[in-house]
Amino acid sequence: MQIIRETLRVVTEQKQQFVDLTKQVRDVLKRHSVRDGIVLLNTLHTTTALFINEVQPALLADLKNLMAKLVRERDGYFHNDPLYSDCDRENATAHLRATLFGNNVALGVAEGELVLGQFQGIIFAELDGPRERTLEVQLMGA
Repeated sequence: MQIIRETLRVVTEQKQQFVDLTKQVRDVLKRHSVRDGIVLLNTLHTTTALFINEVQPALLADLKNLMAKLVRERDGYFHNDPLYSDCDRENATAHLRATLFGNNVALGVAEGELVLGQFQGIIFAELDGPRERTLEVQLMGA
């Protein structure tokens, strides 16, 4: 069994942005000889998220609208208030939205390929950009 670790960097250009990471993760898999196992992808930031879904523009627009409805901008959050928090970015909205999706995904690897459905992709959500972000990939298997 092998355990391989790589770092991915993502540079975002917008405050909120979805990035399809499927090809980048497949490229990590191709660089190594793991045929069967698991790949774990983890974002190292509390204002970003990772999830699996269809990478389709209308759906991603719907997700942005859903997030805006569930977690409104500047809605009196304690994290933005200097009386309660030392954060000067006023990014409570990004933190709260990130919790809706989570910060990691685990996928199977079978016969050297990611186990994804026909329309599934790995989506990185930037919620407090633009920024440079770091993700860790762990590949485990034989």
